[in-house]
Amino acid sequence: MKMLIVYTYPNHTSLNDAFLQKVKLGSSENPSIEEVQILDLYEEDFNPVLVFHKEKRRRDMYKEPSLEKYRQQIKWADKIVFIYPIWWGRPPAMLLGYIDQLFAANFAYRDKKGLFPEGLLKGKSVICISTMKGPTFYPLLWLNNSHKVLMKRALFSFVGIKKVKFFEFGNMENKQGNQHKKLEKVYRYMRKVAT
Repeated sequence: MKMLIVYTYPNHTSLNDAFLQKVKLGSSENPSIEEVQILDLYEEDFNPVLVFHKEKRRRDMYKEPSLEKYRQQIKWADKIVFIYPIWWGRPPAMLLGYIDQLFAANFAYRDKKGLFPEGLLKGKSVICISTMKGPTFYPLLWLNNSHKVLMKRALFSFVGIKKVKFFEFGNMENKQGNQHKKLEKVYRYMRKVAT
Protein backbone atom coordinates (compact mmCIF):
# COMPACT_ATOMS: atom_id res chain seq x y z
CA MET A 1 0.00 0.00 0.00
CA LYS A 2 1.21 3.49 -0.89
CA MET A 3 0.27 6.31 1.46
CA LEU A 4 0.18 10.07 1.03
CA ILE A 5 0.14 12.25 4.16
CA VAL A 6 -1.22 15.77 3.63
CA TYR A 7 -0.10 17.83 6.63
CA THR A 8 -1.73 21.22 7.14
CA TYR A 9 -0.34 23.11 10.11
CA PRO A 10 2.24 25.93 10.11
CA ASN A 11 4.04 24.99 13.35
CA HIS A 12 6.37 21.99 13.59
CA THR A 13 6.61 22.16 17.38
CA SER A 14 2.88 21.56 17.78
CA LEU A 15 0.52 18.77 18.72
CA ASN A 16 -0.42 18.41 15.07
CA ASP A 17 3.23 17.74 14.30
CA ALA A 18 3.28 15.16 17.10
CA PHE A 19 0.37 13.41 15.30
CA LEU A 20 2.37 13.56 12.07
CA GLN A 21 5.32 11.89 13.82
CA LYS A 22 3.06 9.14 15.23
CA VAL A 23 1.55 8.51 11.79
CA LYS A 24 5.04 8.24 10.30
CA LEU A 25 6.26 5.94 13.08
CA GLY A 26 3.21 3.68 13.00
CA SER A 27 3.36 3.50 9.20
CA SER A 28 7.03 2.54 9.26
CA GLU A 29 6.14 -0.43 11.51
CA ASN A 30 3.20 -1.55 9.34
CA PRO A 31 4.25 -4.27 6.86
CA SER A 32 1.32 -3.50 4.54
CA ILE A 33 2.55 0.08 3.95
CA GLU A 34 5.25 -0.06 1.30
CA GLU A 35 5.92 3.63 0.74
CA VAL A 36 4.96 6.99 2.28
CA GLN A 37 5.05 10.49 0.80
CA ILE A 38 4.47 13.61 2.89
CA LEU A 39 3.02 16.81 1.50
CA ASP A 40 3.39 19.66 4.00
CA LEU A 41 1.19 22.36 2.49
CA TYR A 42 2.75 25.20 4.50
CA GLU A 43 6.33 24.09 3.94
CA GLU A 44 5.50 23.62 0.26
CA ASP A 45 4.14 27.18 0.21
CA PHE A 46 1.06 25.84 -1.54
CA ASN A 47 -1.12 28.62 -2.93
CA PRO A 48 -4.68 27.90 -1.72
CA VAL A 49 -6.29 30.69 -3.75
CA LEU A 50 -8.58 29.33 -6.44
CA VAL A 51 -8.27 31.57 -9.50
CA PHE A 52 -10.36 31.29 -12.62
CA HIS A 53 -11.59 33.78 -15.20
CA LYS A 54 -12.25 34.04 -18.93
CA GLU A 55 -8.80 32.78 -19.93
CA LYS A 56 -8.34 30.31 -17.05
CA ARG A 57 -11.56 28.35 -16.78
CA ARG A 58 -12.52 26.31 -13.76
CA ARG A 59 -13.56 23.38 -15.92
CA ASP A 60 -9.93 23.13 -17.08
CA MET A 61 -8.50 22.91 -13.55
CA TYR A 62 -7.82 19.18 -14.03
CA LYS A 63 -5.04 20.01 -16.50
CA GLU A 64 -3.53 23.06 -14.74
CA PRO A 65 0.26 22.50 -15.13
CA SER A 66 1.18 23.96 -11.72
CA LEU A 67 -0.96 21.28 -10.00
CA GLU A 68 0.32 18.26 -11.93
CA LYS A 69 2.72 17.06 -9.23
CA TYR A 70 -0.12 17.10 -6.65
CA ARG A 71 -2.44 15.20 -9.00
CA GLN A 72 0.28 12.58 -9.47
CA GLN A 73 0.58 12.18 -5.68
CA ILE A 74 -3.16 11.55 -5.37
CA LYS A 75 -3.15 9.09 -8.29
CA TRP A 76 -0.17 7.28 -6.77
CA ALA A 77 -1.64 6.89 -3.27
CA ASP A 78 -3.85 4.02 -2.14
CA LYS A 79 -4.49 5.76 1.18
CA ILE A 80 -4.48 9.50 1.94
CA VAL A 81 -4.02 10.72 5.51
CA PHE A 82 -5.03 14.31 6.25
CA ILE A 83 -3.69 15.92 9.46
CA TYR A 84 -5.13 19.34 10.27
CA PRO A 85 -6.75 21.49 12.97
CA ILE A 86 -10.41 22.47 13.09
CA TRP A 87 -10.63 26.26 13.04
CA TRP A 88 -14.10 27.85 13.27
CA GLY A 89 -15.75 24.49 12.72
CA ARG A 90 -13.91 23.59 9.53
CA PRO A 91 -10.46 22.68 8.18
CA PRO A 92 -7.99 25.53 7.53
CA ALA A 93 -8.30 27.60 4.35
CA MET A 94 -4.95 26.14 3.21
CA LEU A 95 -6.42 22.62 3.12
CA LEU A 96 -9.73 23.77 1.64
CA GLY A 97 -7.80 25.55 -1.12
CA TYR A 98 -5.91 22.33 -1.85
CA ILE A 99 -9.23 20.48 -2.04
CA ASP A 100 -10.82 23.17 -4.25
CA GLN A 101 -8.03 22.89 -6.79
CA LEU A 102 -7.12 19.20 -6.70
CA PHE A 103 -10.49 17.49 -6.41
CA ALA A 104 -11.54 18.95 -9.74
CA ALA A 105 -13.88 17.78 -12.49
CA ASN A 106 -12.30 15.31 -14.94
CA PHE A 107 -9.67 14.37 -12.36
CA ALA A 108 -11.56 13.48 -9.17
CA TYR A 109 -15.01 13.08 -10.74
CA ARG A 110 -16.70 13.17 -14.12
CA ASP A 111 -20.14 14.56 -14.88
CA LYS A 112 -22.53 12.12 -16.46
CA LYS A 113 -26.21 11.92 -17.20
CA GLY A 114 -28.30 11.50 -14.10
CA LEU A 115 -28.27 12.91 -10.61
CA PHE A 116 -24.73 12.12 -9.46
CA PRO A 117 -21.34 12.28 -11.19
CA GLU A 118 -18.95 9.38 -11.49
CA GLY A 119 -16.24 9.37 -8.81
CA LEU A 120 -12.83 8.82 -10.38
CA LEU A 121 -10.90 8.12 -7.16
CA LYS A 122 -12.58 4.78 -6.39
CA GLY A 123 -10.54 2.23 -4.49
CA LYS A 124 -8.68 4.78 -2.39
CA SER A 125 -9.22 5.25 1.33
CA VAL A 126 -8.82 8.24 3.63
CA ILE A 127 -7.95 8.92 7.26
CA CYS A 128 -8.72 12.37 8.70
CA ILE A 129 -6.91 13.31 11.91
CA SER A 130 -8.13 16.63 13.27
CA THR A 131 -7.55 18.57 16.46
CA MET A 132 -9.52 21.39 18.03
CA LYS A 133 -9.44 23.62 21.07
CA GLY A 134 -13.11 23.09 21.89
CA PRO A 135 -14.68 19.94 23.29
CA THR A 136 -14.91 16.85 21.10
CA PHE A 137 -18.72 16.96 21.07
CA TYR A 138 -18.82 20.60 19.89
CA PRO A 139 -19.04 19.81 16.13
CA LEU A 140 -21.83 17.31 16.69
CA LEU A 141 -24.00 19.37 19.05
CA TRP A 142 -23.49 22.91 17.76
CA LEU A 143 -22.51 22.44 14.13
CA ASN A 144 -24.64 19.40 13.16
CA ASN A 145 -21.44 17.50 12.45
CA SER A 146 -20.63 19.82 9.56
CA HIS A 147 -16.94 18.84 9.50
CA LYS A 148 -17.67 15.16 8.84
CA VAL A 149 -20.48 16.00 6.43
CA LEU A 150 -18.15 18.30 4.48
CA MET A 151 -15.29 15.83 4.31
CA LYS A 152 -17.10 12.50 3.96
CA ARG A 153 -20.33 13.20 2.13
CA ALA A 154 -19.69 16.40 0.20
CA LEU A 155 -16.13 15.52 -0.81
CA PHE A 156 -14.97 11.93 -0.51
CA SER A 157 -18.22 10.17 -1.44
CA PHE A 158 -18.61 12.55 -4.37
CA VAL A 159 -15.23 11.51 -5.83
CA GLY A 160 -15.74 7.79 -5.19
CA ILE A 161 -13.83 7.34 -1.91
CA LYS A 162 -16.07 5.28 0.36
CA LYS A 163 -13.69 4.19 3.12
CA VAL A 164 -13.09 7.16 5.44
CA LYS A 165 -11.87 6.99 9.06
CA PHE A 166 -12.07 10.03 11.36
CA PHE A 167 -10.05 10.84 14.46
CA GLU A 168 -11.52 14.06 15.89
CA PHE A 169 -9.73 15.15 19.05
CA GLY A 170 -11.13 17.97 21.17
CA ASN A 171 -9.83 19.81 24.25
CA MET A 172 -6.36 19.76 22.76
CA GLU A 173 -5.23 22.96 24.47
CA ASN A 174 -6.41 21.67 27.82
CA LYS A 175 -3.94 19.96 30.18
CA GLN A 176 -6.62 17.32 30.83
CA GLY A 177 -7.02 16.64 27.08
CA ASN A 178 -5.25 13.24 27.30
CA GLN A 179 -3.01 14.17 24.40
CA HIS A 180 -0.61 11.29 25.08
CA LYS A 181 -3.43 8.69 24.90
CA LYS A 182 -4.73 10.18 21.68
CA LEU A 183 -1.28 10.16 20.10
CA GLU A 184 -0.87 6.52 21.09
CA LYS A 185 -4.30 5.67 19.66
CA VAL A 186 -3.28 7.05 16.26
CA TYR A 187 0.10 5.32 16.43
CA ARG A 188 -1.49 1.92 17.21
CA TYR A 189 -4.05 2.37 14.43
CA MET A 190 -1.36 3.21 11.86
CA ARG A 191 0.68 0.14 12.83
CA LYS A 192 -2.23 -2.16 11.95
CA VAL A 193 -4.27 -0.37 9.30
CA ALA A 194 -4.72 -2.14 5.98
CA THR A 195 -6.29 -0.74 2.80
